[in-house]
Amino acid sequence: MVNKKSGLIGLSGISNDLRDLEAAVDVGNKNAIEALEVYAHRVRKYIGAYSAELFKVDGLVFTGGIGQHGVRMRERICHRLENIGIIMDYAKNEANGRKEGIVSTPYSPTTILVIPTNEELQIALDVVEVAFPSKAHSDCP
Repeated sequence: MVNKKSGLIGLSGISNDLRDLEAAVDVGNKNAIEALEVYAHRVRKYIGAYSAELFKVDGLVFTGGIGQHGVRMRERICHRLENIGIIMDYAKNEANGRKEGIVSTPYSPTTILVIPTNEELQIALDVVEVAFPSKAHSDCP
């Protein structure tokens, strides 16, 4: 139950897929709105906690499924981080969409980046390294 019925689906009662929840938000579903706000709050809390432990935060990188594809989720997360120098350019974030790029303002002390992942390539590289340790670095780009 904890593995299949908690998290976003447990909070929303709809889905654990961000696309489904964003569609529900668009039609005013209060459970979806709350689930996404809770998610963003928790991410902000971790960013704030880690920022407090670091001397300086040079960059905040959004990647992976939600980080790369969740334009509105990136906005929700960054919306309340301005006080610690993480200042998103919301128009640039919207225009950037899912592409690689910088979505912070030019005056933001912390650069906000969207970086696509290539998990399949990384898995293949890891397999080559394990299976053929002497060739892993000589044949790969």
